[in-house]
Amino acid sequence: MAAKIYGICWHGRGGQGAKTAATMVADVALTQGKYSQGFPEYGPERMGAPVRGYTRISDAPITIHSSLESCDAVVVFDDTLLDVVDVCDNLVEGGPVVVNTAKGLDEVKKSLKLKSGQKVFTVDANKIGLDEIGRPIPNVPMIGALMKVTDLLPTDSFAHDIEKKFGRKFGQKVVDGNNRALKRAYDEVKAG
Repeated sequence: MAAKIYGICWHGRGGQGAKTAATMVADVALTQGKYSQGFPEYGPERMGAPVRGYTRISDAPITIHSSLESCDAVVVFDDTLLDVVDVCDNLVEGGPVVVNTAKGLDEVKKSLKLKSGQKVFTVDANKIGLDEIGRPIPNVPMIGALMKVTDLLPTDSFAHDIEKKFGRKFGQKVVDGNNRALKRAYDEVKAG
């Protein structure tokens, strides 16, 4: 019997960090002894255009090298995408949808095309990013919310990866802010 592959679909707009989130979760899964892939799907899009990212995690080697046909979890970086993209089109029954929004859960649910058993979670990742790093970048807060919802990987395992990915480019202030944003989103995600 083949090992289960856990798939995550990331929906965002260019510049929001969907690619970074997809690869960061894959990198952290590797440090936890898992097999993983993290990659974007986009063409010549520009800043602000819809983009997708994918992450696969498994206990066995992954031999598939294409976009995901079905996702075990969906993460939406921008609630305006809910009116443009059917983000739940390939989400498995019972899978969680985590949406970055300041809107209430009922309003978000009305915008989604939910299937049986799919659960909606919200977090205001833009506000958290603005508060903690000074910019409304939702990628790291959305990772924190996803980890709370799925319990897929321990959140404390992301500290080293945040240091590695952001430390050389942005400095310690941004590293510390992203670590706070990760923990804060983990604590503030709301279930519906």
